[in-house]
Amino acid sequence: MNPILVTGATGNTGRHLVRELTTRGAPVRAFVRDPGRARELLGTDVELAVGDHDDPASITTALDGIGRMFLLTPSHPDMVRWERALVDAAAHAGVDRIVKMSTVAADPDSEGRFAAWQGQCEDLLRASGIPAVILRSGYHMTNVLAFAESIRATGRIFAPLGDAEIAMIDRRDLAAVAAVTLTESEHDGRTYPLTGPEAITYHQVATQLSTVLGTPVAYVDVPEDAALTAMLRAGAPDWLAHGVAEVHRQVSRGLLAKTTDVARVLLGREPHAFADFARDVAAAGLASPPQHQPDGGTRLVRQPGVLPRGSFGDELPGGQLVSLLRNPQVVAHLVEAEEDSGECVDGGVE
Repeated sequence: MNPILVTGATGNTGRHLVRELTTRGAPVRAFVRDPGRARELLGTDVELAVGDHDDPASITTALDGIGRMFLLTPSHPDMVRWERALVDAAAHAGVDRIVKMSTVAADPDSEGRFAAWQGQCEDLLRASGIPAVILRSGYHMTNVLAFAESIRATGRIFAPLGDAEIAMIDRRDLAAVAAVTLTESEHDGRTYPLTGPEAITYHQVATQLSTVLGTPVAYVDVPEDAALTAMLRAGAPDWLAHGVAEVHRQVSRGLLAKTTDVARVLLGREPHAFADFARDVAAAGLASPPQHQPDGGTRLVRQPGVLPRGSFGDELPGGQLVSLLRNPQVVAHLVEAEEDSGECVDGGVE
């Protein structure tokens, strides 16, 4: 079997996928920008192809001898161009299957830019003639880690999501489904909507985090414009802040509320529920001490349990969303907005 090229290999889904494929005995080549970080995250036994989406020669080298490719790029204004370059190069290299990570909201005509970019990328992949499988992911459970900073500092989750039910999915399950579709032959041409077993609100998220962390966590429903202003005031690029605001709007309108049993059927087991994810996350970060800052200040930490810090790689909504919303300046602006409004929706447990 020819190697499988994994793009986004140092992201959270990509890391899990590399492990899944290795466990299955499939040869893997990871397309990475930083070989040192890749070795740290993926281990010494994984073949690396060092390159960049903007470097055509590195893409050509990475695809040499590849049979199948996992396609995942960051949501970014250049996303469609990057995926076109990867798909075109894969066609030239004779790749016989591409498994693409997308979103359940994907639509080239969507008002949300991230969903529109994903829809455009799906269209160009279908037009390439390469046998393909499209995995449309629900809301990533790891997006909750975006609120780690505010939970540590204030014991609260700030989000403009109201009472919306959200069909979340654990990226371990996304990676497992990707491994199935990369190594089995009967999925070509299919588009799979993937979610976990339940749709939950952020009230329920706060309640479950309170239970596993052993400290109260409250959900604060902030206005959409307050969340957008907080991101912009913290220095987020305009496209990113507005893109995240569009995701919030889609979620609050129920666009990500529908659950499916596709992951269960493909995996032959139940996908992880949010309670499983919350327990695992809490166990990884219990009793962390206060974080001392370079300016001599101290970041407050909720005890006895906290959410872990970490980098979540090359995906969005995901990596950049997590990094953006846990920015201390964003948290400070949202605390200020809540105090100005005098409103707090308590989703925690006293």
